[in-house]
Amino acid sequence: MGITYASDLPPAAELLVIGGGVVGAATAFHAAGAGLSPVVVERRDSPASLTTAAAAGGFRLQLETEEAYRLVRGSVELFASFAEATGQDEHGPDLRPQGYLWLTTEERMAAEQRRLAEAQRTWGLDDVEVLEEDEVRRRFPFVAPEAVQARFRAADGLLDPVGLALGLLAGSGAPVVTGCEVTGFLFSGGRVVGVRTSRGEVASDAVVIAAGPLSGPLAARAGMDLPVFTVRRQRVVVPDVPEVPPEAPMTIDEDTGAHWRPAAGGASLMFADPGEPPGPPSDPVPVDEGFARRLLDPRSPVSVARVAPFWGPVGERLLAGGGRGWSVRAGQYTMTPDHRPLIGRTGVEGLFVNTGYSGRGVMLGPSASRLLVDELLGKAEGATNPFRPDRSFAEPEGGVL
Repeated sequence: MGITYASDLPPAAELLVIGGGVVGAATAFHAAGAGLSPVVVERRDSPASLTTAAAAGGFRLQLETEEAYRLVRGSVELFASFAEATGQDEHGPDLRPQGYLWLTTEERMAAEQRRLAEAQRTWGLDDVEVLEEDEVRRRFPFVAPEAVQARFRAADGLLDPVGLALGLLAGSGAPVVTGCEVTGFLFSGGRVVGVRTSRGEVASDAVVIAAGPLSGPLAARAGMDLPVFTVRRQRVVVPDVPEVPPEAPMTIDEDTGAHWRPAAGGASLMFADPGEPPGPPSDPVPVDEGFARRLLDPRSPVSVARVAPFWGPVGERLLAGGGRGWSVRAGQYTMTPDHRPLIGRTGVEGLFVNTGYSGRGVMLGPSASRLLVDELLGKAEGATNPFRPDRSFAEPEGGVL
């Protein structure tokens, strides 16, 4: 069963989902599973081709809060039975449980690793290992001697975000209309009753904004000030680097946040730069070629060579090649003040949002989108929804890797 692409925009829909990335796809999938008939509209020529395509491609249960852990656990359960759950095997997440390895060179962070691993055990996650320095290097010979400790979970790993999103769309059976940009909303008596698009108007009983970085501007067209902002996140792809162990885990320098994982016969290198300022939503997202040098230059304070020394000579070789050995790709995180998503009904009747995953849409969205459908169907009260868009925002917990 493939994706149902519709050549024409239908005149009406029971549920209209704006956005064909992983969160919009998950919304349609769970809505269809609950008996609703969704239609998905995507402004680009193909779904899952903007933010989802730029995602890091990892999944993990080593999380900083129990709330996030339980949501991602639900997503991982879906990933594990994906073909059966979606009724198709043409598209899927291609799970590769190669592990997540968090390394530190600082005793302060080592203590925090032990504290977090103990908290995770109280949540039911009992397979996180805290590895002392000799054991780290015995298991992972590429690790620097400066690393004093690591936390590791072998069942965490890598996935294909685009395959995941396409599989959810296929499993939903929802008509997907591409090249269809939403330009406004239709109102009747103060209620949203449909949308206006570049391909015409469509009436709908309910509308969900699940458009990632474009969610804020879309909500503004309905008169809403959505509490989101966008931040560019970049990654460097360095293919065909034989020094990269192909079975290596996602490897994170927990002291700096720089991380890498095997990809394309080489690796993807990433770093959520805390100095990156918010900016307007962009399509395409501009890249900074200097970003690659920060991660590859062994003299850089955020170099991946800091905890994996083989990257030192590799980086020098690549830099000497003048940039011919890598490419920089960029997407945007849709951030909220507390780094938790916005899920549920808005102050505009008939309009819902599912956005603001702050860099964790691939991991959280497939599970958390069930919450939105429950609210759509009246199975959950908005007042008890911890992700309701009108909540008070506390300080953010945890990171955005």
